[in-house]
Amino acid sequence: MAGAKNHQYHILPPSIWPLFGSMAALVLAAGGIMWMHNMPAANLVFYAGVAGILITFFGWWSDVIKEAHAGDHTPVVQLHLRYGMILFIASEVMFFVGWFWAWFDFALFPSTVEAVGGTWPPKGMEVLNAWQFPLLNTLILLLSGCTVTWAHHGLLHNERGGAMKGLWGLIGVGENDSVKKGLWLTVILGLLFSSLQAYEYMEAPFPFKAASDGGSSYGGAFFMATGFHGFHVIVGTIFLIVNLVRVYRGHFTPRQHFGFEAAAWYWHFVDVVWLFLFASIYVWGGWGAPVHAG
Repeated sequence: MAGAKNHQYHILPPSIWPLFGSMAALVLAAGGIMWMHNMPAANLVFYAGVAGILITFFGWWSDVIKEAHAGDHTPVVQLHLRYGMILFIASEVMFFVGWFWAWFDFALFPSTVEAVGGTWPPKGMEVLNAWQFPLLNTLILLLSGCTVTWAHHGLLHNERGGAMKGLWGLIGVGENDSVKKGLWLTVILGLLFSSLQAYEYMEAPFPFKAASDGGSSYGGAFFMATGFHGFHVIVGTIFLIVNLVRVYRGHFTPRQHFGFEAAAWYWHFVDVVWLFLFASIYVWGGWGAPVHAG
């Protein structure tokens, strides 16, 4: 028949979301610039842009989920979705390379940075003890990587049965339901990591300020690198929560679960970045400097 589909690709119907998302990003950027220049109504414009971006996320990804349920995600389409996620993670890697580059530039060539006085960390600065909360957070993230892998393994082997008992039964998790158990544990560990990092920031002995404002390049580089990682942990936790809701709704099968797989990949990326942060910033970056006693 004329017009009959004879290929495995999915031809997308017209969608409002690319245009809507572009306009929301423009409003967000305009609001941010207005905010930096202390212009009136900057907050209103900025948060309108944030709301537009969030609406775009929800609407666009909802359409992707509907396409999957309609059978449009053929093996070829799923393969290309995976390529897209790989490229996205690669771009995120390069984003963090920039912050590591700044850190190593300060650390290896402190004589070229007037603000640090020729030493790194700056002379007399107290640093955070790498073997307290940072080490605990490292163990938490490593454990969360194990739990999300356990959940993924359970999904691949369709381990979602069994009677509901005890505390797990209160939240609708079967005795042998490793998918929900693993996801619940990963979400809890992610929230615990973010809480401990927030406490660590409150107790940090150095401020997040420029040297001209009484701060240092050390504080700026530390908070930018670890802060952006913390933001990615929050995004990853939200990603996992969405997948947990979808698991309860029965969206995934052993053969079709790209959304779950993408979340697991993203979470492992967050884990690996933290290992580099812990080793380079907390351990090596604070070597020989006075340790904060708090």
